[in-house]
Amino acid sequence: MFKHILVPTDGSPLATIALDNAIALARETDARITALSVVEPFHTFSLNPDQLGETQKSYEAHAVHWADDILANAAGKALAAGVRCETVRVVAEEPYRAIIETAMDRGADLIAMASHGRRGLDAVLLGSQTQKVLTHSGIPVLVYR
Repeated sequence: MFKHILVPTDGSPLATIALDNAIALARETDARITALSVVEPFHTFSLNPDQLGETQKSYEAHAVHWADDILANAAGKALAAGVRCETVRVVAEEPYRAIIETAMDRGADLIAMASHGRRGLDAVLLGSQTQKVLTHSGIPVLVYR
């Protein structure tokens, strides 16, 4: 059975459901989890509403604070369930690559993630990060809908 589950999360409602289910799976199988938040770097020209109207400095501070809150929440849930958890925040242009690389670097044997997250218009234009993880990962992926 799986012993180390990577759980990418963006704090969206569906990602929270995936996190909760991954924690339950880890508890049942005596696995540990790594909660991952991927922060996209600031772009001067962007379709991401979180980046419109912000300076690079304010965006980065806001994005890091948001990611750290999400990860603290994940760690708290895991602790309450008696599941070992570490958290990782990375900055990456392509979240799906960061998810796969983090899973490989950390020795995860399962990636558990939501079928979609807070990607907005980017998801329409660029495609689903979950779909890209499914397509490119050599590690099994469990998708929560």
